[in-house]
Amino acid sequence: MSINNFSKVVIVAKDEWRYWLRSKLAMTVLAIGLVLTLASVIVTAITMMELSHTRHELQTTSDKSFVDQPDRHPHRMVHYGHYAFRTPAPLSTLDPGIDAYTGNSIFLEGHRQNSAMFADSRQGTALTKLGSLTPAFIVQTLAPLLLILIGYSGISRERELQTLSYLLSQGTSGVTLIAGKGLALLSVVGLILTPLTVSALFTVAAGESLLAVVSFVVGYALYLTVWVLLILLASSVFSKNSGSFTALAFVWILLCIVMPRVASTSASTAVPSAGKIETDFAVKAQLRKLGDGHNANDPAFMQFKQSLLNKYNVKSIDELPINFRGLVASESEAKLTNVLNKFAEQRMQAELKQTKVSRYFGWVSPMVAIRSLSMIVVGTSIETHHRFLRETEQLRFDFVQGLNKVHVEKLSYQDDMNRNASTEATKQARVSAQNWQVLQNFTFNVDNAQVRAQRSIPSFLQLFIWIAVLLGGIKFVGKRLL
Repeated sequence: MSINNFSKVVIVAKDEWRYWLRSKLAMTVLAIGLVLTLASVIVTAITMMELSHTRHELQTTSDKSFVDQPDRHPHRMVHYGHYAFRTPAPLSTLDPGIDAYTGNSIFLEGHRQNSAMFADSRQGTALTKLGSLTPAFIVQTLAPLLLILIGYSGISRERELQTLSYLLSQGTSGVTLIAGKGLALLSVVGLILTPLTVSALFTVAAGESLLAVVSFVVGYALYLTVWVLLILLASSVFSKNSGSFTALAFVWILLCIVMPRVASTSASTAVPSAGKIETDFAVKAQLRKLGDGHNANDPAFMQFKQSLLNKYNVKSIDELPINFRGLVASESEAKLTNVLNKFAEQRMQAELKQTKVSRYFGWVSPMVAIRSLSMIVVGTSIETHHRFLRETEQLRFDFVQGLNKVHVEKLSYQDDMNRNASTEATKQARVSAQNWQVLQNFTFNVDNAQVRAQRSIPSFLQLFIWIAVLLGGIKFVGKRLL
């Protein structure tokens, strides 16, 4: 673009701003957009910081409560359990993603895998369940509507006022006119993204990577650019403001309201997954074959018993130098965990496939593309949640087996078998509380910025394709603008 044409574009953009400044509707809409974005950033940031502080305190309290337990039978401590909490990712102050629905804490106990709990959306009132005004929701859903209200009449207004022919006759090409209107709308996009950008940069001090912050801001800039181009195209195609506004309102409803739900429904249909009741029955059927780890005489452990007798060259389990019941508990937990992990992996793979199917709808809806991109870059996507589940399960297994090791090494088999004979025998079957130091420090961090950026490439590509197609359409219409 030559300097002369660029100056014309700037003049058109300034004239558009003069029109908006005279329009109460445009200024009101712009003010609402800025206030909503700023308020949502502040409120969500405060909420997430409070949650982070609360979870840290709860983790500390849970650890202390466990190690402060008195002398007990080690298997009692297996069932006493322990909590693991995940602190929010720094950028989750702007997009909580699926964390608001999946939860960020898990109760760890023997013989079972618990799902994440204490999800914010499940604890909210009926009113809050209607939707939270997070910064991501504001920019993804409401910002396009605000841009439509401001810019729907950009070109069609010139037709209705019969000034379009005059502008074209003065040497202003159709493409230049559209570019000027677009520059004005892009400046509005810059104003809307300013609070988001400043807030994102603050997360760098909290440990977030600059690459993740840049990817996050650029992604939203591309998304709103798509809407600017859609507005310019509609305003150029329709000769009346009413036609332009009606078309854009329909497109907004289709792309921001309908398509995300079509995407999730299609994903569930394309990749069906077993229900909870069906899965629970299947798990119980598999676990039943393993035997009862609480019963050392269960026939399922006869082969294991014989292998131990051969290993230590003794004739009965009473002669073993270690506690046979503890060994059975440890062996049972290992087999049980393998079964639980198999079903857990099947469930997570189905969820991941469903998510990938829904992400394909980013080719037909920029809203789906930016929603996927945002959660991936922030670290609140399904991939991060699955890694949290896997790491906490490993923590659970190590925690239980640590107690089983205490059971094997610190408690004799005879004391264990006679624990219910009398009050004194019950006390004898306890081990010192000093053995409860089996907890590992658990700190969960999101994937590094490079991994998140790599995962977000398909979503970036979807937005770039949207922009390229819309630019081609605008160029075609601009040359025929009359």
